[in-house]
Amino acid sequence: MFKKIKQTIQLFKKLDIEKIAALNEKVDLQQVVDTFSRLDENQMKGIMKMLSSEKKKKELPPIDSDFYDMGEKLPPEDRKLQLQVRAFLEKEIQPIVNEHWLHDSFPFEVIPKLASLNICGITYQGYGCAGKSSLLDGILASELARIDASIATFFGVQSGLAMGSIYHCGSEAQKQKWLPKMQKLELIGAFGLTEPEVGSAASQGLTTTCKKVDGGWILNGQKKWIGNATFADVIIIWAKDVEDGQVKGFIIEKDNPGFTVEKIKDKMALRIVQNGLITLKDCFVTTENKLENANSFKDTAKVLQMTRAGVAWMAVGVARGAYENALDYTCKRVQFGKPIASYQLIQNHLVEMLSNLTAMQTLVYRLSEIQDDSKLKDEHASLAKVFCSLRTRDIVSKAREVMGGNGILLEYNVARFLADAEAIYSYEGTKEINSLIVGRSITGFSAFV
Repeated sequence: MFKKIKQTIQLFKKLDIEKIAALNEKVDLQQVVDTFSRLDENQMKGIMKMLSSEKKKKELPPIDSDFYDMGEKLPPEDRKLQLQVRAFLEKEIQPIVNEHWLHDSFPFEVIPKLASLNICGITYQGYGCAGKSSLLDGILASELARIDASIATFFGVQSGLAMGSIYHCGSEAQKQKWLPKMQKLELIGAFGLTEPEVGSAASQGLTTTCKKVDGGWILNGQKKWIGNATFADVIIIWAKDVEDGQVKGFIIEKDNPGFTVEKIKDKMALRIVQNGLITLKDCFVTTENKLENANSFKDTAKVLQMTRAGVAWMAVGVARGAYENALDYTCKRVQFGKPIASYQLIQNHLVEMLSNLTAMQTLVYRLSEIQDDSKLKDEHASLAKVFCSLRTRDIVSKAREVMGGNGILLEYNVARFLADAEAIYSYEGTKEINSLIVGRSITGFSAFV
C-alpha cells in the first residue's frame, strides 16, 4: 500500500509549480493524500490505472450492415462488381446528393459515370446487357439506395420500367433499336402508367385512351408522377384502347407532336427525381412505336412484377443507409462523458434496427433466388414490397430518434432517408394494394372490389 501511495506522490511531483498551484485551488492536496491512504488494494489499483495510464482510444468494430454475410453468396466476380459500385457511389454520388436533394435538381453529370459501370439492364440477355442474376441486380439496387433513393429510382426507372417494357413487350426490331442505347444511358427512358386520378386502379380504370388510325394511333390523356419524364428521350405510355377496352403500350419520343410534360414541384421526398405531369393531346404515335406484345394489362403486370421486387431491394438499401449513419453517429456522439452508443436504450434501438434490416435482407435474397428460378409470382413480389417498405419506415424513424435533433439535418443524411422512405412506401403499389394481392393468393378471395 505504501508503494502505491508513494507512486501517487511521485505523479504529483511531476507537475510543475503552476499546475500544482492551480490544482490546489480546486482540491485540498493533503486531503487527497489522506484519502488515498485509506483506500484498499483494489481501490488503489483502479485509481493508479486511471492516473498512470494514457487513455487509449477504443477501437470500435467496423460498421457492417450485412450482419449475416449475405454478400458472400455472390460469385467472386459479382461480389467484385458490387464493391466497385459501392466505391463509386461513395466517391462520386454521396458528396453531392444532399445539395441536389435540397434544391430539387438532378446531377446530370453523373449519367456518363453511371454508364461506365455497365450495370444498366444487367439481367437482360443481349442488346449490350450482361445477362447477370436477379440477385446481383437486387444487390446493386440496394447499393444505390444505400447512398440515395433518388438516384436508385432514376436507375430503376431506366433499367427496370422503361427498358423492361421494351425487353418484355417489344418486338425484336424495337429491342434492337432502343435497348443498346438505353443500356449505355445514351437514351434516357421513362414509364407512364399512373394518372392524376388513377393510381391503384390502373389495371381497370385508365382514362388515357388510344385509338387506331391509319398509320398509327392517337393518344389522349394525362400521366402523373412519371420519373425522369422532364428529360427522358423515350417514354413508355400505357393507354386503354377505345375499341376493345384493353391496355396497350407505346414508345413515345420526347419531340413527338401532342406530347408535353411539366415538372412536379414541392415534393417532400425523392426530390432529386424529376417527376413530370405528362399531357397527351391528339398525340399521334406510329405503328412502329406501338409495343408489339403489350396488348392487355397482364403484359403491363409482367413489368411491374419484375420491378416491384427491385423496389423491395431499394427499401433495404434505404434502411441500410439510415442504420449505418445512425450507428456511426451514436458511436461518435458523446453525452454525459460517454458515446451514446454505450447506453442500453440506444443499443436496444440499434439492435431492433439491425434485426428488421437482417430480416429484410434474407427475404429479398430468397425473393431473387425465386426470380432467378423463373418461379416468381405477383404475390411473392408484393409480400416483399409490403414487408420491406413497412420495416424501412421503422428503421429510418429509429435512426432519426437516436440522432436527436441532428437527425432532422440534411448533413447527417438520415433526414433524407426518412423522407424518401415515405415515397418508397407508396409507389409501385401501396401497402394496401400489395397486401390484397397477397391476401388473394392465400385465401382464394379477391377483395379488390
